[in-house]
Amino acid sequence: MPAAPRVRWAVVGATSVALVATGCGSSGGGGGSSDAGKTFSYQSSEPQNPLQPANANETGGGRIMQNLFKGLADYDPSDGKLRMQVADKIDTSDSQTFNVTLKTGWTFHDGTPVKAKNFVDAWNWAATTANNQINSSWFSDIEGYKDVHPATGAATKTTMSGLSVVDDTHFTIKLSGKVSYFPYKLGYVAFSPLPDGFFADPAGYGQKPVGNGPYQFVSWDHNAQITTKTFPNYQGVDKPKNGGVVFKMYTTAEAAYADLQSNNLDVMDQVPPSALANYKNDLGDRAIDAPQGAIQNIGFTLYQADWAGADKAKVRQGLSMAIDRDTITKTVLQGSRKPATSWVAEGVEGYKADTCGDSCKFDAAKAKQMITEGGGVPGNKLTITYNADGGHKEWVDAVCNSIRQSTGVECVGDPKTDFKTARAAITGHTINGAFRTGWVQDYPLNANFLSDVYRTGAASNDFGYSSPQFDQLATQADQAASIQDSASDYQKAEAVLAQDIPAIPLWYYRTNSGYSTKVQNVKFDSFGNPAWTQVEVKG
Repeated sequence: MPAAPRVRWAVVGATSVALVATGCGSSGGGGGSSDAGKTFSYQSSEPQNPLQPANANETGGGRIMQNLFKGLADYDPSDGKLRMQVADKIDTSDSQTFNVTLKTGWTFHDGTPVKAKNFVDAWNWAATTANNQINSSWFSDIEGYKDVHPATGAATKTTMSGLSVVDDTHFTIKLSGKVSYFPYKLGYVAFSPLPDGFFADPAGYGQKPVGNGPYQFVSWDHNAQITTKTFPNYQGVDKPKNGGVVFKMYTTAEAAYADLQSNNLDVMDQVPPSALANYKNDLGDRAIDAPQGAIQNIGFTLYQADWAGADKAKVRQGLSMAIDRDTITKTVLQGSRKPATSWVAEGVEGYKADTCGDSCKFDAAKAKQMITEGGGVPGNKLTITYNADGGHKEWVDAVCNSIRQSTGVECVGDPKTDFKTARAAITGHTINGAFRTGWVQDYPLNANFLSDVYRTGAASNDFGYSSPQFDQLATQADQAASIQDSASDYQKAEAVLAQDIPAIPLWYYRTNSGYSTKVQNVKFDSFGNPAWTQVEVKG
């Protein structure tokens, strides 16, 4: 997911056997049980799109959707293992056909029951071209996807042949080919169910979503906050210990950090670079420093003629070599990041160090040579677009200084007001040159960092990158006999990125965060999120 925790994820188990359950702000009231406490506030950003599960692939909308909706499965924040939620079990004998059995008792926030058809209808709707869902490609593994979402032209059908309702608590998923790790993808929010009422008014539900998750929607004050409250009939394994979450939108990370210090914000996403040197002293035992399955990159607009062609790969390699990652992470980022040597975050199953090779090693002389051999940077100037509300200015300026001093190429940052504005410019292809792009794991496997970002037509392929070689190797990896074999085969696909450099890996994230004196039991997972339902509000 574009954007920013934590425990090292380990993919375990095989899909040839049943996957069973692994575990059975301070202002404003809640809406759950009397002992659930009050709401707490969290630093957030305005969602890019309406609040529909398949229309959120950035953290602003994604983290809200994850709390309003719950799918067949999710990931235990303590150890990252897949755990069942609405599903009782997901069985397969061949990694191609999956038989899903639902638990009973689950309801949507409007009181209607969650049935098998609510999953099937939601997935068909999300995959269909006409509905313009940004995450539609997540359903591309399912047989019949091309009928509802053809590469060109209008869809001939609105349902995928691979989805079949058996009864209220059973449905089957047939894929167009084997994907051993498919159940792990089902933890992504795009695979959430939708209530029957949604389909009569998708736009209206996008502004006032009705989900089945631990929290239910209360209000959306655009560009200010989204308020939720605990859903008293929530059937998940992670019952809330608070009354809800208020997602507060900030235009700068510095403003959020000031509010955190004054107890006007309860939990932060990430402290700004300007606070990294002192935040542990400022917050004491309320400071968070935890591993995170995320990476920071610089992407390129390969869909533009100036950046297309094999020669420009040399230019991108040169620009990557011109970045002194070691110095920037030690000084500007206060040692809170580790220089990246591949396109997959550390700790993720299938991570392989040094895939990027020499392209990720600082070498000013070689950088200048490669840029020259590739025909130079268009106009001898590189513009890096980024969101100004995310604490990125300092490192973007440092990257530009490194490129300028190493190669003589002019480099400037292009700050957009907020994350939503930056994402709209990136996905709308209205920028020129390069852009900041982070990736937080959606599921704990290297395929998520590779297939879902660099495959031709992938939902998060914001570069316009298309490599038949990469696509072929990714398909082979999907069809491997086991999850471990898939991870190994995806490393071969990743090697193609080292040739093409559609994006420059910069550094691996850590969660550097903190919380106010009004909350306790704040622990972050490897997706960069707190264990929302476990946060307790004092008093």
